[in-house]
Amino acid sequence: MSAALEKRIEALREKIRHHEHRYYVLDAPEITDAEFDKLMNELKKLEAEHPELVTPDSPTQRVGGKPREGFVKVRHSSPMLSLDNAYSEEELRDWERRVHELSGRSDVEYMCELKLDGMSLALHYSGGQLVRGITRGDGSEGEDVTSNVRTVRSIPLSIGKDKLKKAGIPAEFEVRGEMLMPLAAFRRMNEEREKQGLSQFANPRNATAGTVRQLEPSITAQRRMDFFGYMLLKDGHTYFDRQSKAMDVLEAAGFKVNPNRKFAKSLEEVWAFIQSWEAKRDSLPYEIDGIVVKVDRTALQQELGFTGKAPRWAIAYKYAARGAVTQIEDILVQVGRTGKLTPVAALKPVPIGGTTVSRATLHNMDEIERLGVKIGDWVEVERGGDVIPKVVQVVDDKEHPRGHKNFHMPEHCPVCSGNVVRTEGEVDHRCVNANCPAKLQGTILHFASRHVMDIDGLGEALVNQLTERGLVKNVADLYRLTKDDLLKLERMGDKSAQNVLAEIEASKKLPLERVIYGLGIRFVGERTAQFLAEHFGSLDAVMKVGAEELEEVNEVGPRIAESIVEFFADEHNRQLVSDLRKAGLTFTGQKKQKGTKLAGKTFVLTGTLVRHTRDEAKKMIEDAGGRVSGSVSKKTDYVVAGSDAGSKLDKARELGVSVIGEKELEELAVS
Repeated sequence: MSAALEKRIEALREKIRHHEHRYYVLDAPEITDAEFDKLMNELKKLEAEHPELVTPDSPTQRVGGKPREGFVKVRHSSPMLSLDNAYSEEELRDWERRVHELSGRSDVEYMCELKLDGMSLALHYSGGQLVRGITRGDGSEGEDVTSNVRTVRSIPLSIGKDKLKKAGIPAEFEVRGEMLMPLAAFRRMNEEREKQGLSQFANPRNATAGTVRQLEPSITAQRRMDFFGYMLLKDGHTYFDRQSKAMDVLEAAGFKVNPNRKFAKSLEEVWAFIQSWEAKRDSLPYEIDGIVVKVDRTALQQELGFTGKAPRWAIAYKYAARGAVTQIEDILVQVGRTGKLTPVAALKPVPIGGTTVSRATLHNMDEIERLGVKIGDWVEVERGGDVIPKVVQVVDDKEHPRGHKNFHMPEHCPVCSGNVVRTEGEVDHRCVNANCPAKLQGTILHFASRHVMDIDGLGEALVNQLTERGLVKNVADLYRLTKDDLLKLERMGDKSAQNVLAEIEASKKLPLERVIYGLGIRFVGERTAQFLAEHFGSLDAVMKVGAEELEEVNEVGPRIAESIVEFFADEHNRQLVSDLRKAGLTFTGQKKQKGTKLAGKTFVLTGTLVRHTRDEAKKMIEDAGGRVSGSVSKKTDYVVAGSDAGSKLDKARELGVSVIGEKELEELAVS
């Protein structure tokens, strides 16, 4: 191994770390995304060719390994306590008075920090390397979420010894801070979940908690989380003599520290800071719900100590919820891009947080029933940041009499008159007509995307024009477009029109599974579409079968089967399939012939496999006619256990399920 190669790999890592810090921490990139990707791709290539040179702190190792089966509980170095709250200037001054009385000092200095609305985390470093990330949990112990923490690019995987020495940080230390989801990432994630037919998170805080505890780190990586450090500890104790100094040192060491903080010499300065941020909080790219005020000197913190549940040296000033009371004049129904029907309260306009609010979401029928909302009711409405205003509760008193008109979800879509269904066990009502105008743009963009029908050139701007001008009313209309149609559109020249038509024509040759995926059937993703194509061999066969036969397909459960049956039961969707057939798309495929050695047998994989990857083991079982499940039950025939097998192995032993290794699996499936 040449020294030059090792030197090049390390130089690439340092460059990438530098640019990650510029982009994710300082928000001041020096190079383009393409230039960054070029550096990362070169490093990945060199590490792939020389795996013996891969290190845990390499930028390529932020996401790695297999999904986890659960999280291990870890005890904190010292309790991560919650803070007492203050809701008024008077309560804040009462806290200051207690600080003065307990300390016997009147010259107390404070550190003011934004109260970020996320999830507290503790990061442990050893020798400058990130070794563990732990959630707050119950304050005494949390969960080890290291694999997810490593995906957050504002968290350093390693800090050079020289930098630690210069900053005065010990080799073994702990950083506590707040993980959060920026509002832009929150909106993107909810839009994507809506496209996939999944429920949306109510707010960024809930989304953060759900993301940090994902068992699949790659999902955490996709959601673009952020982390702000605010405390540095050594063996569970504060290391620097001032909170303000600790935050400056963390920043110098490469951690992201919130810049909106203030050292205050009096409570008057603290109060001015609190008031200024209450007016500016909506300008932030993330949510805050108040200001944290801390005694700055560490020695004084230690002297003040703790109550049973909170430190005496800190308090959280909580901003009042931004809400108001107004009347529901009507309840309307909006149809989203996935066909989801959302009831929306039409309100008597009311100012909230500097904005006039006349609409508020009611989410679904379950929420309406939970709140007991009727048309004419007076209700409390809240809004926060970029989150859509929502109805919190019904007001029932002498000044605000109850309404009398109940709301009922329509049986037919208010946009297209298509059938509205509510699948058993779900909260949402949905329009199942694939051609519903409310869903049209999203449907076409999905159909044309790279992993579906791969029609390059059909981007959002072009699709908007095609639908707004009525040239495309369903995906089958794409195959009726002419060159003259396209030339009528803005920014469309002769060459561009020819290219789009050529891409549309080429899509006709794509295999059956792409067509099934392109129909946009709820819950049917790329993998399920492939299983359907392989099992039935034609779209006609998929359309004809019932739920029971569909459930025989690998990974198709009752929920997916019912969704497929619902889709093809709708006359609009059957007509769409007929139009696509006339257009010449592929309606037949190669029916996969599976072996029979493991027919009727159900397997569960657990632990780390050595001889095969999980996907390879899964394919081996399925090719032999077997089925792979994600959970152990009495119906499980075999559990294939690798090293570090967890709760699934315990469950198998408890139920008396046969436990085998990889070698025995090979003997069953292949020999």
